[in-house]
Amino acid sequence: MTNWLEIDKEHIWHPYSSIPSPYEIYEVESADGVMIRLKDGRELVDGMSSWWCAIHGYNHPELNQAIENQLKRMSHVMFGGLTHEPAARLAETLVNISPQGLEKVFFADSGSVSVEVAMKMAIQYWLAREKSGKNRFLTIRSGYHGDTFGAMSVCDPVTGMHGLFQANLMSQVFIDAPVSGFAEELSEIDRQNLDMAFQQYADELAAFILEPVVQGAGGMRFYSPAYLKYASQLCDQYDVLLIADEIATGFGRTGKLFACQHAGISPDIMCVGKALTGGYMTMAATLTTSEISDAISHGSPGVFMHGPTFMANPLACSVANASIDLLLNSNWQEKVSLLEIWLKDGLKACKKIPGVKAVRCLGAIGVVELSEPVNMKSLQPAIVDQGVWIRPFGKLVYLMPPFISEKIHVDRLTSAVRHVLTALEN
Repeated sequence: MTNWLEIDKEHIWHPYSSIPSPYEIYEVESADGVMIRLKDGRELVDGMSSWWCAIHGYNHPELNQAIENQLKRMSHVMFGGLTHEPAARLAETLVNISPQGLEKVFFADSGSVSVEVAMKMAIQYWLAREKSGKNRFLTIRSGYHGDTFGAMSVCDPVTGMHGLFQANLMSQVFIDAPVSGFAEELSEIDRQNLDMAFQQYADELAAFILEPVVQGAGGMRFYSPAYLKYASQLCDQYDVLLIADEIATGFGRTGKLFACQHAGISPDIMCVGKALTGGYMTMAATLTTSEISDAISHGSPGVFMHGPTFMANPLACSVANASIDLLLNSNWQEKVSLLEIWLKDGLKACKKIPGVKAVRCLGAIGVVELSEPVNMKSLQPAIVDQGVWIRPFGKLVYLMPPFISEKIHVDRLTSAVRHVLTALEN
């Protein structure tokens, strides 16, 4: 019998890892609902939603059916000169549910690529308006926007994961991350930081790119919607585009369909991904305004300079349509509110554990921040032994369960976090 784990160790490069992986790798046999079944027979409650995208859980019959139905028609056709109903329907839906003014949709292959597309859109827009000097990006520290070169340039250059490449990246403008907490008003220091950045750099800026309300992989930080609202006002005042990276926050994760809605603002460009297909296939999209698309289309060279091979893949579009329908036709707001309550209740005891710096929850996101980075080599097996799947990173042990999770599942997840963190200190 073939030992696939050994083949994996010999040949496969896992994310942010070496070969062979320094950490134990677990072979998955199947997944259903919120449960991941390992090859060795163990069953784990998924606390990660497969890196935040499997909001409906696994093996969902409606999503399966959408894939199967489309597969019988066509798996893929090139999007250059051709189109199809799943793509048109998805574009229409995204326009209808997104913040007002986002009327044009460019389909991409991944979240990182959608950020690349957004940045290229912003630069091309200003070139079309004959303002070639507006070619840099303002962003906030502790941000994360992806692993491709443009995206890396707007990730935190100090605490982020891409410092190795700084000499090869575009020079961007960074300001301190917001100190105004989610439930707080805009602090004076945040206001001043924003004011100074726009006053000094506005003429150079193509856009201000940020993750609205929740900074994800850069630290799982929650900040005030008032900050986002003020940033939007400054973008309008200083003629700078606003790019909202909703890849992690879109489709209900924060309690709003899109995190921008916490501040009641509409960005000029918005990136979505992850939960777009319910975790079934890789796909993302970049939405923008008619003003931006018109300027690019009427400027030189008259076309937008990007075109992925698998753009608007029909299978991905079909399952995305089914996933969005499933979400919108459910009581997802109520369920996310319950998940927030359960996460808060289950994680609050972590505040008393030595080494825990902070505990915070928002929507279907629960975060335990430690004073020191976790030892993944010992922590990951301990988590699996508790019958759950959680993937900590840095100083963060966090939960993003599927929306279909019940209280029993969240209780198992939070209990596991409490157990392993307590054991670490003993």
